[in-house]
Amino acid sequence: MNWQELSATSHYKTAVAIKYELQEGDFQQAKTGIEELIDALARSEKRALKSQLIRLMKHIIKWKSQPEKRSRSWSASISNAREEIADIQEETPSLTNWVVQDMWEKCFRAAKREAEGEMNQTSPVSNLSWEEVFKQQYGHE
Repeated sequence: MNWQELSATSHYKTAVAIKYELQEGDFQQAKTGIEELIDALARSEKRALKSQLIRLMKHIIKWKSQPEKRSRSWSASISNAREEIADIQEETPSLTNWVVQDMWEKCFRAAKREAEGEMNQTSPVSNLSWEEVFKQQYGHE
């Protein structure tokens, strides 16, 4: 059984295959499948965390770059992304703030690129601090 390939394509099918191996009494194969499934789920959660961090940073960059276009929608998107990140970290405790810091620069570059594309202009924002991303309030004035 190629557990790595299976878990990369379908978590459900992997779980079904593990169940089959357990029913057949092949506990070593089941153990290998479970380990690969756990790794695949962790990778999936890390991708979700990265996606939400980029979304959060993008909206903050837009907020800072286009004050005349600030809206409740942007502040709601910032709050929602923060909540999603907190939920992901709660559900997957291994995705600590250290993990977030490790992906920070890569996510910032992607967020800036996306924000500039959506705004159709260059942004003066050259970096974002932890405070700006996770603590600062962005309410509609």
